[in-house]
This record gives sequence, C-alpha cells and structure tokens, in this order.
Amino acid sequence: MPARTGSPVRQSKPSPPASGRRRRRVWVAATVAGSALIGSAIGSAWLASGHWTGGAPASAAMDNVDALRPHTADANRGGHAGQQAGAGPLTGSVAAGSSPLSATANEGITAATPLAQPHTQAPAPAQQQPAAQSAYGNPLRGVSGLIAERVDMGVDFGGTGPVYAIGDAVITNATGNSAGWPGGGWITYRLTDGPAAGLMVYLAEDVTPTVQVGQHVSSSTVIANMFAGGDGIETGWAMPDGASSESELAVAGGISGGGPFPTMVGLNFEGLLESLGVPAGNNAGQSGFGTLPANYPTSWK
Repeated sequence: MPARTGSPVRQSKPSPPASGRRRRRVWVAATVAGSALIGSAIGSAWLASGHWTGGAPASAAMDNVDALRPHTADANRGGHAGQQAGAGPLTGSVAAGSSPLSATANEGITAATPLAQPHTQAPAPAQQQPAAQSAYGNPLRGVSGLIAERVDMGVDFGGTGPVYAIGDAVITNATGNSAGWPGGGWITYRLTDGPAAGLMVYLAEDVTPTVQVGQHVSSSTVIANMFAGGDGIETGWAMPDGASSESELAVAGGISGGGPFPTMVGLNFEGLLESLGVPAGNNAGQSGFGTLPANYPTSWK
C-alpha cells in the first residue's frame, strides 16, 4: 500500500443513470406493496401472479383479489350500480350490531311491528227464547159484565158480548133454535190443535151463532154473540158426535141436567178455562161426580 502524500482528494460519485432511478422506484414500490400483503395467502398468490414483474396476472388470482376489495364509487357505476340499493356485497359503512340488510333494503320494515294475531270472534250472546205460547185463548175475554156461576155438566156464565173459539177448530153444529137448551143456542166445534186436539166443545143457551158448519176457526174467531136472555150461557165438553154434553154418556157417569153437580167432566173443563184466565165457578173447589174419561188431558201447559 503506497504512502499518503498531501491532503486527500474527494472524488465525486457518478450519478446513477435515469434507468437505474426508475428501477429503484419500482423496487421500493414493490417492497411496500409486498409488505402490505404479507401474511395473506391471497397476497402471496398475487405477488407470484405477475404483479411484481408487470406480467399479465392469472385470472383466478385476480378474481380472488377483486372479491376482497371494497367497491368504490367508480366500480359501482358499472355492473354493480344496482348493488348500492342493498343488492351487492356489504361495505364497511354497516354499523356494528345492525342487521346485514342495508338501510335502503330496510325501508318500510319496522322491528317493533307486532305479529298479526289470529282473529278470534267473540262468542255470540245467548239469545233469549220466547216464552211458550198457549195453543188456546180465553173465549170469554170480550164478554161484558162476565159473571162466573156454577159448574154442572159444563160451566155457566152471565154477561153479554162476543164469544170466541178456544183454539183452532172446525165447526160441527151452529144453530140458534135448539129445543133442548134454554135460549135455543147450540154450537159445537172439534179442536184441531193443542193438548185437547180431537175433543169436542159446546156453547149453549143465550147465544146467537156467527159461524157455519164446516168453517175453520181459531182463537181469534168470534163464533157467537151472547145476549141477556135470562139464562146466561153454558160451555163445556160435548159428546164425540156433538149431540149433547159429554157428562151424559155412561163412560162419564151418565149425569144430565138433574145433577149431582159438579161433574168430573165439568170440573175438567173449568180447569182449562181457569188456565186461560177465566174466573172460577162458585163451586169449582168441590169434589166432582161421575168419571173423567181417559182421553181428557189434565194439564194445559
């Protein structure tokens, strides 16, 4: 090694050519990009695919990288434009803990909206049943000055005014000139409805018929007018053929106008009239004579 002679001479280092500077900048940029992708298997693939060398990247690696990149405004102007309405991949703007749906997709959906409840119809209130109506009506409701008298073969009354049929029936006799009864009136009708359907009723003495044989009547039909003839009227159960009162038949005890009274048949008809609101006869509480045939009802409800 030769000895130093004098002050050292500083030699200037030649500047690297421009091409060298460009290569250095490329190297530095590649180094920074590579460190950002270290630890990622996708990043390693990306480095090996040609991004470092500037060659064409493999399409599979490029697809993986694009899938990881957040979409920018520019990218969404193309094929991803519709994804800004909630159809595309999620972006980093979704708040922590919120639903993965975007704000636009959630429009019109309210979390507090209650589930629709099945419609339950309130039970209908129980309807009150109408009271049972009697098949019969009070036949003497139109009589003025009605007086309840004795029970004999039938039941005797005083007064004046219209007399109605007890119920639905067919007229079998209708005359105002019957020699067998004081006053001359004799009307019979067969009941066609109610508990006494099939039985025959008579109305006699001071009455003038207003109906004809064969006529169908009801409890609203006036069958006769009662007049003040001095004998009043008598009404009760008649024989099946309508010839006279039922009490005169042997099956009922064979009791005619001479008594003894009250008859069992007369008391039975009295019970029917009382159930319809007609006042009781003056001997209605006494024991009856004769027999009540088996086909006569004892209850009128």
